[in-house]
Amino acid sequence: MTHRALHVHRPDCPCGSGTPYDACCGVLHRGEHQAATPEALMRSRYSAYALGDLGYVDRTWHPRTRPDAITPSPGLRWTGLEVHAAEGEVVEFTATYDGPSGPGALQEVSRFERRAGRWWYLDGDVS
Repeated sequence: MTHRALHVHRPDCPCGSGTPYDACCGVLHRGEHQAATPEALMRSRYSAYALGDLGYVDRTWHPRTRPDAITPSPGLRWTGLEVHAAEGEVVEFTATYDGPSGPGALQEVSRFERRAGRWWYLDGDVS
């Protein structure tokens, strides 16, 4: 998917910020800005999953912990994000989805690392 294809005209960003996508996660997805905080990176990664931009997810995953391949989950649609806490290099959130077996939620405590002047997703504990 090219950066041009990522211009999505929608009133609100999928990350739940209430800001238009092009002014929120869109600028991160297109590489116009880097995430300033771990929470901003987590929100942009959620939006990338919601929009199917797995290339962005790959580019923001720490090289030491990144899987060999990131594949979409067939029939899964991300429907909402709630951030519970963001302190230091840790962000706790719940992401809701509709899947083949019905609606569900993923809770994660994500860890991030600042390296070479930018934030990277390191890993997370999912419950």
